[in-house]
Amino acid sequence: MALKMRIAIIGQSNFAADVLELLLDRPNIQIVGVFTIPDRGSREDILATTAIIHNIPVFKFACWRRKGVALPEVLEQYKSVGATLNVLPFCSQFIPMEVIDGALLGSICYHPSILPRHRGASAISWTLIEGDEVAGFSIFWADDGLDTGPLLLTRQTNLEPTDTLDTIYKRFLYPEGVKAMGVAVDMVASGVAPKIIQTEVGATYDPAMFKTENQVINLQATAEKIWNFVRGLDSVPGAIATVLHENGTEEQIRLFGAHLYSAGPVSKGKFLRLRGLTKTAWIHSGGLLIEGTDGAFVNIRRIKRGTKVINASEWFKQAEDQSITDFSEDELVKRSLVAGIWKAILKEDVDSSTDFFASGAGSMDVVRLVEEVKETFDVPLQNEQVFMAPVFEEFFSLLVRFLRQGSAYSDDQQLNFQAFTLKANKREIRVPTQLFINGEFVDADSQRTLEIVNPTNEEVLCRVACASATDVDKAVQAAHSAFYGSWRQITPRQRGQLMLNLADLMERNKEELATIESVDSGAVYTLALKTHVGMSIEAWRYFAGWCDKIQGNTIPVNPARPNNVLTFTRKEPIGVCGLITPWNYPLMMLSWKMAACIAAGNTCLIKPAQTCPLTALKFAELTVRAGFPPGVINVLPGKGSDAGQAVADHELVRKLGFTGSTPIGKHIMKSCADSNLKKCSLELGGKSPLIIFADCDMDKAVRHGMSSVFFNKGENCIAAGRLFVEDRIHDEFIRRVLKDLRTMTIGDPLDRSTAHGPQNHKAHFDKLLEFCRRGVDEGAKLVYGGCRVPHLKGYFFTPTVFTNVTDDMFIAQEESFGPIMIISKFNGSDVDSLMQRANRTEYGLASGVFTKDIGKALNFADRIEAGTVFVNLYNKTDVAAPFGGFKQSGYGKDLGQEALNEYLKTKCVTVEY
Repeated sequence: MALKMRIAIIGQSNFAADVLELLLDRPNIQIVGVFTIPDRGSREDILATTAIIHNIPVFKFACWRRKGVALPEVLEQYKSVGATLNVLPFCSQFIPMEVIDGALLGSICYHPSILPRHRGASAISWTLIEGDEVAGFSIFWADDGLDTGPLLLTRQTNLEPTDTLDTIYKRFLYPEGVKAMGVAVDMVASGVAPKIIQTEVGATYDPAMFKTENQVINLQATAEKIWNFVRGLDSVPGAIATVLHENGTEEQIRLFGAHLYSAGPVSKGKFLRLRGLTKTAWIHSGGLLIEGTDGAFVNIRRIKRGTKVINASEWFKQAEDQSITDFSEDELVKRSLVAGIWKAILKEDVDSSTDFFASGAGSMDVVRLVEEVKETFDVPLQNEQVFMAPVFEEFFSLLVRFLRQGSAYSDDQQLNFQAFTLKANKREIRVPTQLFINGEFVDADSQRTLEIVNPTNEEVLCRVACASATDVDKAVQAAHSAFYGSWRQITPRQRGQLMLNLADLMERNKEELATIESVDSGAVYTLALKTHVGMSIEAWRYFAGWCDKIQGNTIPVNPARPNNVLTFTRKEPIGVCGLITPWNYPLMMLSWKMAACIAAGNTCLIKPAQTCPLTALKFAELTVRAGFPPGVINVLPGKGSDAGQAVADHELVRKLGFTGSTPIGKHIMKSCADSNLKKCSLELGGKSPLIIFADCDMDKAVRHGMSSVFFNKGENCIAAGRLFVEDRIHDEFIRRVLKDLRTMTIGDPLDRSTAHGPQNHKAHFDKLLEFCRRGVDEGAKLVYGGCRVPHLKGYFFTPTVFTNVTDDMFIAQEESFGPIMIISKFNGSDVDSLMQRANRTEYGLASGVFTKDIGKALNFADRIEAGTVFVNLYNKTDVAAPFGGFKQSGYGKDLGQEALNEYLKTKCVTVEY
């Protein structure tokens, strides 16, 4: 049976206050007194404030002893509470042994290291400075030594390369430490608390880092040691370095945000001399680059000058006035609320020039300010932003920007959504599984879900929400409200910045995105990283640059004399746009369409392919972190027949962008006409011809010819659906292709050596088998493949080659959308017939030619009926080049400046004066 205990809490800080709150919930515990530090001016420690709220006696001592002797008056007040156990969650004072041993059961202390390592007051810092692989804390029985008492319990966690003093404290030492203090007290009360004698093996006693002389960084060290030292003091108090200016003066600075830098010396940058560093440091676009004694580099992102933290990259920049002066009435009301928060923390009047830190604020005051502002205004402010804007006017301007541009989450801030954890590629990735509507992840109407299958092993990965017409309507309404609300208040340049923020987040998370894409769609990881994700990032950055360059024209017209007339056009966003994307490049197709759509100023909802929506859902999470206002981007996994049809039919959707098959494209076009005559652009099927003349570079033709068919497992809209090879090189071309196919590595798409992964889903896999069967039945010669890869589970289809294909065959006319090479001969003397054969298709998406004769190449480009022409290469697309087809391959363009026109409307304005 647990003892009824009378506990005295000795210490200070939010940590101690949280331990107090936790213990108050224990029925067998009475907190009989709180002993803490005196007020600083008019500011009381949070532990004292919390105790007073709960009517617990509070004692505030500046010191407990003098010249090593306990003060009698202090001992008397301590003994008056009759404590049976002393609990020291965090205490910066020296407590005399008369108090430590004064409680019947003794005293237990929290220490933020795994004892006996890192004894002393700066344990967290030294855990990082020494490069420990694990961090943790100990709760021990206090004795007369420095953190030497018997251990009660310990907890530990792995240190991450991104950890700093702040992050390890926030994510583990603080929350888990509070819980563990409660566990320790319960163990004492139950009589099961151990007393494990500390070993002296491996014990360390580390210098106190609150002493300024210990905060000076030694730059004559390896890059790793410099990095560890900086992060061990990040964000309080910061590692000290000294800048040696050219005029002979010196300036002390503090360093924050360090990371190891592997790209080597910068080619462009300005040098900065630091005391103790024999080599030059460089200010570059990414920060301050310092070379260690080992030749490796560490980069510093932020520097503190005086009381203000700046981005290190801006060291040489002229200080710019960041203040906002055009406040609305509502913002001025908010200004008063912010000033009230500052006044409550600082205990003094606040004006525009009040400096938060010069007024005596410390790190815990920063935490309080951030939390109160977040709660009051629903903006996820971060601690470091207070350091970057310590003056009230700067801080309020920062807040106004948040409110005007929408909220922005940090990478490590947890968003609220249901998810499954993808464990792949030596990673654990949290992937949302709900619909994303109006800035939130929500369940689908009627809780409907889709089963997502891993094409590599045919096993179910997870289930995701499946949108209905009701869900689509919710998303459309959210997008409609955002278009006429918050999104309209954001300037084109701010819109571009949000897109750049998103691109940066995608860049930082590219390995996760590529892993998801690889597992979900079967894409080879290296290709997913370079193309699926890489080109997606490029698209967002490219179109971000267009945001503030979309403009109309002035037009000279005939005026009605004697008056004058001014006529000009405006390019305006269409409104709510619906996007429906395919399963072959899930993230890239999303980005190609959505980046142009958003750059033009629209809001949107997207229905990704039902077989592989996971990267789209992870992307949705990143849009929140990038700061996009709710409703601007909505993501709805679902079936084409339900959600897709609802998007096409909705009367508030004014534009629809679709990539998919030609039959579905025709249906979409009809729905767009029948609903509200919405504008639509269609990127549909293809049967792209590739002509290889005998005068080509054979090595190049074989390499690109194979890529034209087998790139991305043949699941490529511009894949060469039919190769015409001149008869003089026909047999040699086939021989080389087969030689390369026999050495192609087929298997796990996450394996870096794999060149060919599984097809996207079973229905498509079965379609490819049927396609090949029909080719054989019609008399084409199957010279390689045409079947499942032997001995491999998953939708692995053997790369296939057909020869002797005549124009009337099914496989010569229809798209396989798989790794199937269709080869026909031609005679070089009859180019006119060859061009007729190449154009004898209802598709016109892409085409290609290989020849050393520029005349032949340009003649081909002139006569071929296709939206894209490749000459002596294939599959070379770029975000700046328009992409789209002719005939039944659709109309409208993705990418390039032309893509913006798909998401804009032109308004003509005429003014008489």
